[in-house]
Amino acid sequence: IGGLPPHKRLQAGIARTFQNIRLFGQLSVWQNLWVAQNSPEERASRGFLSRWLGGQSAARAEIEQLLEFSGLHLKQNELAGNLAFGEQRRLELARALAAKPKLLLLDEPAAGMNSEEIGQLRGRILSLRERGMTILLIEHVMELVMGVADRIAVLNFGQKIAEGPPAEIQADPLVRTAYLGGEA
Repeated sequence: IGGLPPHKRLQAGIARTFQNIRLFGQLSVWQNLWVAQNSPEERASRGFLSRWLGGQSAARAEIEQLLEFSGLHLKQNELAGNLAFGEQRRLELARALAAKPKLLLLDEPAAGMNSEEIGQLRGRILSLRERGMTILLIEHVMELVMGVADRIAVLNFGQKIAEGPPAEIQADPLVRTAYLGGEA
């Protein structure tokens, strides 16, 4: 998918978050979700101006659900750039979900979060899994990885050194050596 432009990836049902947050800082939380939700199909069925001014009740209801899911309902009118770091992370996840992906790519979503925020993120990821969403997680916070992953692939300097269920990965001598030091 590396050669596909972002709109083609989105059309293929793939959405992502970024390691470094990439929100529209001068737009409100609600506007960030609205922009992400504005698919080509929706633009074709109803013009941009009409959608912006009137909105579709189903589209607005979906945004409300995303605001609740992300815990940002009370912040919907705040500028994204004014949110606390953890709130920005939650908005980025909600924005990716606004595109209704089949595959969600999460690039270090716990980076910079405190343990309470990581616990909340874990709950959100598990909720998405329960809904049947496929998630590819790239993460260094092992507590999160072990708590949400069915299958883990471990890379060391770009080379895969292990793959399997969490318990197997934790016991793998190559993984332990690479990440905890010592001899294999």
